[in-house]
Amino acid sequence: MLPFDKPASPATGPAPKAELGPTGRPMPVLPEPKALTTHGNARVVSMCNQKGGVGKTTTTINLGASLAEFGRKVLLVDFDPQGSLSVGLGLNPHEMDLTIYNLLLQADVTLEDVVVPSGVPGMDLLPSNIDLSAAEVQLVNEVAREQTLQRVLAPALAQYDVILIDCQPSLGLLTVNALTASDGVIVPLECEYFALRGVALLKTTIDTVRERLNPRLEIEGVLGTMFDGRTLHGREVMERLVQAWGDTVFHTVIRRTVKFSDSTVAGEPITTYASSSAGADSYRQLAKEVLSRWPDA
Repeated sequence: MLPFDKPASPATGPAPKAELGPTGRPMPVLPEPKALTTHGNARVVSMCNQKGGVGKTTTTINLGASLAEFGRKVLLVDFDPQGSLSVGLGLNPHEMDLTIYNLLLQADVTLEDVVVPSGVPGMDLLPSNIDLSAAEVQLVNEVAREQTLQRVLAPALAQYDVILIDCQPSLGLLTVNALTASDGVIVPLECEYFALRGVALLKTTIDTVRERLNPRLEIEGVLGTMFDGRTLHGREVMERLVQAWGDTVFHTVIRRTVKFSDSTVAGEPITTYASSSAGADSYRQLAKEVLSRWPDA
């Protein structure tokens, strides 16, 4: 036996391989988020995908709540005329005096007039309802129409650490406003074949906004949602997603669970509705991963 053929002794043997996560890559050890002594200089992130039903609203609520648990001051912006984010936090869309629609189009309405508490400590909400659908038409004739949301959110930057915008499932003027106001984009993507097909169009829109309106815009990450690792289809879609997007894909994956629907009916995040559930743990892990990707977070 040659010297280099000798079996490794237990003391000098190779280190154990890192555990592979659901994306097929080794799971990183995520650091605990550092505590903040001051708040402000908010990072603005849009939750964007033109396909509906991929988990944008669920991710906005639960990522926001998880960031708040880690001491971040969070503002959620419901920028979808369906108002799902507002409903998911227990608000009645028919009982809102002021919404983000008023903030966008009425000069005498301020941010403080519209912001409401979410029920989660450290997390506030800019609510929305069907009125917002009229904004897209009315903004067409405005000067600098793509920068309207950016302008009205400007006072919030000094008050919050993170602003999450829940976009509507389209690539119209409202979504362009959200992208223009944002530092980054998180793309929730259902682990299903048809969900993959529209991502190229979304990337083209993001690239166009970066080139013409917002040079600081970047894709923060692609988040696999509604993942079922027991099915071959789910695993194949995840594999293809990692092949296409590489390290842009978050290591954290959100699996299917009925708890998400139950927490929506209850009008609260899964982190408070089912605090010890796997879904809550996944969003806390996502919050850690998101913060680890942000400088000075």
